[in-house]
Amino acid sequence: MSKNRIDIRFAQLRERGETAFIPYITAGDPNLGRTEEIVYALEEAGADIIEFGVPFSDPIGDGTVNQEAAQRALAQGVNLRDIFALIARIRVKSQISILLFTYYNPVLVYGCEAFAKDAREAGADGVLCVDLPPEEADDYRAALDAHGLRTVFLLAPTSTDERIERIAKQSTGFVYYVSRLGVTGEQAALSADLQEAVARVKRHTDKPVAVGFGISTPDQARKVGAMTEGVVVGSAIVRMIADLGDSDETASKVGAFVKSLADAAKQKQGLTQA
Repeated sequence: MSKNRIDIRFAQLRERGETAFIPYITAGDPNLGRTEEIVYALEEAGADIIEFGVPFSDPIGDGTVNQEAAQRALAQGVNLRDIFALIARIRVKSQISILLFTYYNPVLVYGCEAFAKDAREAGADGVLCVDLPPEEADDYRAALDAHGLRTVFLLAPTSTDERIERIAKQSTGFVYYVSRLGVTGEQAALSADLQEAVARVKRHTDKPVAVGFGISTPDQARKVGAMTEGVVVGSAIVRMIADLGDSDETASKVGAFVKSLADAAKQKQGLTQA
């Protein structure tokens, strides 16, 4: 399997003893031009991999904040071809790892092979397909593998040891552990048993493990960063983008917030009581 930016970044971070900070944004919110500016600001702020949300009309795994972001992008007509063109523009200036976060319907409509080919040619590095279980993903995985894209599947608190084993083997970029049941969104406190849950996942894989869903503050990012190889923050960032809208200050203000999260996630000072 050839190296790509996700592999390279995790290897670099492992050598430095650092945790990856992985922000999520919706491509096309508030518009494609601002999304591009935000990507550069996220990279400068310390992001290692950017989850690039593909807007979809029925995002059942997302909470209100991310749903509304998808609707704003869809209202402008943003589609996969626009997103691929945006990634290609970003690649002129940046080599930050980009992970497409999508539901399966847009991929199915586009065609798995064409999607994988165009995503890779644009400069994407991997895909997290939220609602596609690995048991149904043979054609999808074959297409992504053929074009050097990493695949990421989700694990949940309810996942059995057998399922953890299966998904860890199927995930080629990193293993994504959802820190709570339900949809995306900010939460006041981390799950009390998160550290043990992450340790259970790690017993089944030596691949990097990233934790997302519900992380929204620097303190939470620091605690999660102490126990994992990756910290994912989405809704808190997306909500800030929604509040700022199409402003010349959006990218810089979002970047400042993300820097506080990324710096905290990389501290590796050990876990205190959540």
